Amino acid sequence: MIANVHKAHPWHGIPMGENAPELVTAFIEIVPTDTVKYEIDKTTGYLKIDRPQKYSNIVPALYGFIPKTYCSEKIAALARERSGRDVTEGDGDPLDIIVLCEKIISHGNIMCEAKPIGGIRLIDGGEADDKIIAVLKGDEVYGSYSDLSQLPEGIVERLKHYFLTYKNLPGEKAHIEITNVYGREEAHEVILTSVEDYKHSYY
Repeated sequence: MIANVHKAHPWHGIPMGENAPELVTAFIEIVPTDTVKYEIDKTTGYLKIDRPQKYSNIVPALYGFIPKTYCSEKIAALARERSGRDVTEGDGDPLDIIVLCEKIISHGNIMCEAKPIGGIRLIDGGEADDKIIAVLKGDEVYGSYSDLSQLPEGIVERLKHYFLTYKNLPGEKAHIEITNVYGREEAHEVILTSVEDYKHSYY
């Protein structure tokens, strides 16, 4: 068998997993030790520096996205329905995922298998920006959790605090709101909805 000598685009070229949405592939961009925010360049698929972390907000777990997903009209409609807010559109990015694990992972630009157990619905300036919460497959500490309701309350509060403050700048009015915190079933629904948005936009 001859290996593919060309790098697959992390967003478009990596399968999201045969058992999705129960188990998904996550492409990890940043880890808790990063002092710079990295993200995928949508055109090339390479990891790029988005910005240095100016303040003390540190991502509390592995953070990235689910390949072959997109947050557009269908995600916005779902967010409007569930939140009751005036959501104008999806944020135009692949669906974000944060993966809880016990071990220290030293760098991003990697793939992992993750089990979605819930999510946080953010509305960012009128845009739907869901964050799927997952646990690393096989993790000794977090791997047995199957729904967000099973997590210690402090972990959920830490995640909520991070997402409410990670874009805030001193002196500026906050424009991010958490409208819903949901469990595994709704997380699966959000993932499948983002797949439909992706198919509509990229097929």
